Amino acid sequence: MTASGSNPVRDLPLHDLAGFTHRWVDADGIRLHAVEGGRPNGPAVVLLAGFPQTWWAWRKVMPSLADRFRVIAIDLPGQGHSERPERGYDTHTVAAHVHATVKALGVSSYWLAAHDIGAWVAFSLALNHESQLRGVALLDAGIPGITLPETIPTDPARAWKTWHFAFHLVPDLPETLLTGREREYVDWFLKTKALAPGTFDDADLDHYAAALAADGGLRASLAYYRDAAESARKNHQALDRQHLTVPILGISSSHGSVPDMAASISPWADNTTGVVVPGAGHFIPDEQPEAVATAITDFITDAN
Repeated sequence: MTASGSNPVRDLPLHDLAGFTHRWVDADGIRLHAVEGGRPNGPAVVLLAGFPQTWWAWRKVMPSLADRFRVIAIDLPGQGHSERPERGYDTHTVAAHVHATVKALGVSSYWLAAHDIGAWVAFSLALNHESQLRGVALLDAGIPGITLPETIPTDPARAWKTWHFAFHLVPDLPETLLTGREREYVDWFLKTKALAPGTFDDADLDHYAAALAADGGLRASLAYYRDAAESARKNHQALDRQHLTVPILGISSSHGSVPDMAASISPWADNTTGVVVPGAGHFIPDEQPEAVATAITDFITDAN
């Protein structure tokens, strides 16, 4: 496992963030993209984003963490500038690649903060690599087999938040309908699920749409949903052996999808705390970055 400069998604323009460096890591045969900065000798904080975003979802949070921590934002397999494998998108397989990436960057123990599908991966990573984790912050996500509902609500007041789970599971149809229309789909997702529609500008929408359109990104992003049943099965297998003992912080928002992340996780974890970020919808790191940075910093400080 090595860190290198080989970018597997060359057709997607890179976004630079002042004080941070792009890295590509050979993580057990898959090249993953990491963006790293902050204090080289500080506690390591690893950040994971969800659908339909990339590491860029953390761009407003990362500078606030960089004064105290070594900050590493990672594109998941199939996301952003990471490689898009044909298979292997259950969260336990993906978690192994993420953990291998962190190790390849020379980090032996770390804090993990993750949103949406990133939180799916983070939960599975905690089940398999708990001894290397200092703590895990999970932001507004239903975890497969844990807190993700088995049925989609039909009440229009709630259905718009979760309808896409079933749509993304259908073979081939989403690709048929969305290919060439990635910009429209991303626009709906980000603007509808954020509390303030102006949270995302045209450049953000263009970046996320281009990431889905590049080199099989749409197929790869949908694969997380299509492998969710396998993720749930492996989560339950792991939980039959142990509960989580690593500290868990649930970060919810005033207008998000999961009203109380900490309560939803507490049946499977021995040490959970929670915060609710006001003035935010689903995309909490974009909408209230300072509140998210403060919550993560306080979580780390209080645990030390």
